Amino acid sequence: MSTDPDIGSDVQPGCLPPRERYDLFGHSAAESAFASAWDSGRLHHAWMITGPRGVGKATFAWRAARRVLGARPMPEAGPLGTSAQDPVCKVIEAQATPDLLLLRRPWNDKRKRWRGEITVDEARRAPHFFEMSSGGGGWRVCIVDCADDMNNNAANALLKTLEEPPRRGVLFLVTHTPGRLPATIRSRCRRLALRAPGIEATAGWLEQTGGAPDAGAAMAAARLAAGAPGRALALIAGGGVDLAADVNLLVDRGASASDADIRKLADRLSLKGQEEMRDLFYEVLSNAIRLQARDRAESGRETTGWIDCWHSINALVRDANGLYLDPKQTILSALGQVRDVARREKATA
Repeated sequence: MSTDPDIGSDVQPGCLPPRERYDLFGHSAAESAFASAWDSGRLHHAWMITGPRGVGKATFAWRAARRVLGARPMPEAGPLGTSAQDPVCKVIEAQATPDLLLLRRPWNDKRKRWRGEITVDEARRAPHFFEMSSGGGGWRVCIVDCADDMNNNAANALLKTLEEPPRRGVLFLVTHTPGRLPATIRSRCRRLALRAPGIEATAGWLEQTGGAPDAGAAMAAARLAAGAPGRALALIAGGGVDLAADVNLLVDRGASASDADIRKLADRLSLKGQEEMRDLFYEVLSNAIRLQARDRAESGRETTGWIDCWHSINALVRDANGLYLDPKQTILSALGQVRDVARREKATA
């Protein structure tokens, strides 16, 4: 996550801000659906763009916004493709148009970090924005990135705009978990679901675009990201592929994993700004334990210890998130449990 207020709260390492990205991989069908609605002259006033993190939802919203605000189509770049040299695109990219409003978690200048939610004051900007006339008498666009970050008061404030659709206005709500949004908001939006391309397709895209140093890294990142291109790029840039390899190596070592190796990993992941890598660590660790249990089941060996370990660590992660437990101690505990299971297994072999 970016800590630069000029970039954005949801820009991941290795990824351009969505307003600066002019390509979108794997979503031609969704783009065609929006382009058809736009060309028909009967554009719905609110679109909910759903899908897993890193799949391209915000990039889609900005591409659609460029089209609505008058950028010249460039079909060779996809159904919503435009040129970065288009004057409209340049103004949008510079965030210099009064016809586009971006709602996101505000920057806390005192604490030098992003606030944890989209506040009601932010959401109240939308009704005022749509009440004003477009600078050129055209359309106005509001992007909410991401809608999951709205607190209840903010959601209610935005609902007023959805209940009274603005003339020549459209909202794009980017959401990773649409079920968390109030039903009153979901029912007033047209939904476009973006699905991750296949893992092999995303790995190929990473190679072709130079997003990965080699084919092995491209495939590893695509697998970790479950095919989501943006997340795969962020994992490569943020060291996620190397982290996954380190975690799998520690689990494979089992009983022979050293205190030094465990502490080194815990020290690295407990640093400030490593929240996303910690989430990845627990995801990879959980999967590695599951594979250990599966391998033993397939060979007719005892699996109880590994299954119990899997349940215990998942519970530990839930408690750590809910009770704000110390990240370093939580990681040490999780890796210690894995080594204990391996040592007990070795002792009874």
